[in-house]
Amino acid sequence: MSDDVLVVFTPSGKRGRVPAGISVLDAARKLGVDLDSVCGGRGICSKCQVAPGAGQFAKHGIAMAPDALTAINEVEQRYDRLRGLQAGRRLGCQARLQSDAVIDVPPESQLHRQVIRKSASERVMVMDPAVRSYFIEVTQPSLHDPDSDFDRISSALAQQWQIEGLTADLPVLARIQKVLRKGDWQVTAIIGQAEGMAPRLIDLIPGFDQQPLLGLAVDLGTTTIAGHLVALDDGRVLASDGLMNPQIRFGEDLMSRVSYGMMNDSGAAEMTAAVRAGLGDLVARLADEAGVSARQIVDATIVCNPVMHHLLLGLDPVELGQAPFPPVVSDALSLPARDLEVPIHEAARIYILPLIAGHVGADAAAVVLSEQPQKSAAPVLVVDVGTNAELILGDETRVLACSSPTGPAFEGAQINNGQRAAPGAIERVRIDPVTKEPRFRVIGVESWSDEDGFEDAVKATGITGICGSGIIEIVAEMRIAGIIDRSGLIGSPEQTGTARCIPDGRTFSYLLHDGSETGGPRIAVTQGDIRAIQLAKSAVHAGARLLMDEFGIEEVDRVVLAGAFGAHISPLHALVLGMIPNCDPARVTSAGNAAGTGARMALCSRAARREIEAEVRRITRIETAIAPLFQQHFVAANGIPHATDAFDKLAGVVTLPDVGFQASAGRARRRRG
Repeated sequence: MSDDVLVVFTPSGKRGRVPAGISVLDAARKLGVDLDSVCGGRGICSKCQVAPGAGQFAKHGIAMAPDALTAINEVEQRYDRLRGLQAGRRLGCQARLQSDAVIDVPPESQLHRQVIRKSASERVMVMDPAVRSYFIEVTQPSLHDPDSDFDRISSALAQQWQIEGLTADLPVLARIQKVLRKGDWQVTAIIGQAEGMAPRLIDLIPGFDQQPLLGLAVDLGTTTIAGHLVALDDGRVLASDGLMNPQIRFGEDLMSRVSYGMMNDSGAAEMTAAVRAGLGDLVARLADEAGVSARQIVDATIVCNPVMHHLLLGLDPVELGQAPFPPVVSDALSLPARDLEVPIHEAARIYILPLIAGHVGADAAAVVLSEQPQKSAAPVLVVDVGTNAELILGDETRVLACSSPTGPAFEGAQINNGQRAAPGAIERVRIDPVTKEPRFRVIGVESWSDEDGFEDAVKATGITGICGSGIIEIVAEMRIAGIIDRSGLIGSPEQTGTARCIPDGRTFSYLLHDGSETGGPRIAVTQGDIRAIQLAKSAVHAGARLLMDEFGIEEVDRVVLAGAFGAHISPLHALVLGMIPNCDPARVTSAGNAAGTGARMALCSRAARREIEAEVRRITRIETAIAPLFQQHFVAANGIPHATDAFDKLAGVVTLPDVGFQASAGRARRRRG
């Protein structure tokens, strides 16, 4: 056993070397990982449960051995015997690290649980659902008319509602005789009429049933899974909820998961089981919130990126990780819910929107359905910002689409004090350009840090770190205040005029908050944080520029920021950062969770399904991974806001200082050396 081991915690992405033999709980505390515990490490409270990884984690450079943690001890055995310990879980206070490991901290073990901000956007739905209720009167059998009960139901539907060619699954057939007689031959038939398929009898209810049918719309993202429970009579949202995608423990980004599947024989199957279990948890939570049974959900739609699409379906995603990136299937699918182990009505089907390309998924198709760029008179750029950004540029003449790998930095991962969006996370920042003093807001507290009542209000949450929208605002504000230059370099105290710029190895960091006097953290933005954000935002910008090149334009008329993360980005700060191309700030808007809205539209309307299936065939796909100009655009976009573009549309709103710290920083490094 070596003197120390490397441990990586997901989903935070925090990593570091710790002494061999240290408990997982103590390692988490040492690295600032959000792992709960209330019993003082005695193995009583179970709050510190963790899920150790297994196998090869190429992204982290870790091959996790089976004995990376000590064997289950007597304390864990006792807890499992008395209260039950979920399969694959360990108590962080008891398990000790013996070699390099990847450890997942599940949501219920996080003291500051993430706020999944994917609520349903307001939208009037055009109602034409694939599943409807029909009240029918069925003729009773006799010796002169002994046709089967199913034939009688089929005849009644044909005569009274012009529904021909009815089919039914065995579980439904097994119930119809009792239901017909209980309803005295008057029943409500729930019929599914998916495009291109024969009508299906999903259920039969005695008498005239007036309860609205329920549908489920899911946005299955790389980091989060969000769902909406929808009434299929008028499209109203009865419940919305979200949870962390349990696949995060296999890798924070898509290519890490593809790599995990390639390097571990059962890797893809493990990830499929994990995401299906996550969907089951989401269904249970939505049904509980709405006060209904999950069995009442008779239809569902799912949107997702191509890798999530394949892993959900149990398809091998390996080919998506290498050129020419062909998916197994890209057309829209209508599959039995039971085949995907989604615990809704056993005869329900799940409609999965079509993929646009090997790296542009059904979630991007849902954004097109929601935002309708193909009907815009002038070019509009839609950017769905997440762990993998998907970009759509179009007008009424044509629509282009691409994806760009941003990595998890926008989610707070790979950031020194980064964290997921949870109570206590800094989400808004302003820096005075003269004094260089910051003020900020945290999730869960309405007031700003310089306002009366903030100190009392923040006691409930603490100030714990910086979430994705917070790090974007901080970097942009540092540029506006002249704390960083166009290249992203943080200046010294002498150059910036503030003692908040503190030496940090060979560079400087900006101290945003110092809570050390009261036992809290020192939260600073490091040079490494700036670089991580530069890489992420450059990927988004370069993808947009590729689309603009193909479109033959230098500017877009407007920009729409989509996605849960996009909804919380300040348009001005996104422009200052250079995440999006030069544009009038007034023409940058947020669409909220557009992918989720598109999923709801497809749930509520068969016409919407036909529309997006046809539109996807007309979209031109641009593959960033093999585009010659992508790297050129990427390098130029590393500047803040850009190395060469003037970003003149910002001039009327904000003035960016013309500062440069490179030479002086070099002298500072030589002096320290």
